[in-house]
Amino acid sequence: RESYSRTKLEKGLQSSLTKRPFTEEQFAQLVHAIETDIQKKKQREITSKDIGESVMRHLRKFDKVAYIRFASIYRAFTDVDKFQTELKSLVSERPKRRP
Repeated sequence: RESYSRTKLEKGLQSSLTKRPFTEEQFAQLVHAIETDIQKKKQREITSKDIGESVMRHLRKFDKVAYIRFASIYRAFTDVDKFQTELKSLVSERPKRRP
């Protein structure tokens, strides 16, 4: 057990978002959205798994590259096939470009 740390959350997000385009305001909104998810659970204690899943859900919408970076560590892909499966799921949800 350990106390919730906003700093730890922010550092993890910043690591995933390294060299990705975003503003400080967008980053603050991302952190706020994740913390709102955590607070909605209205539990005295929340698991790191619940926090990780919230981060994954929000990063997936926020920045796909950062999502894959975070997922590769959080989900600890053990082989290339699992990593490719995750990439394919991201590609399949992208809107098709018109010619």
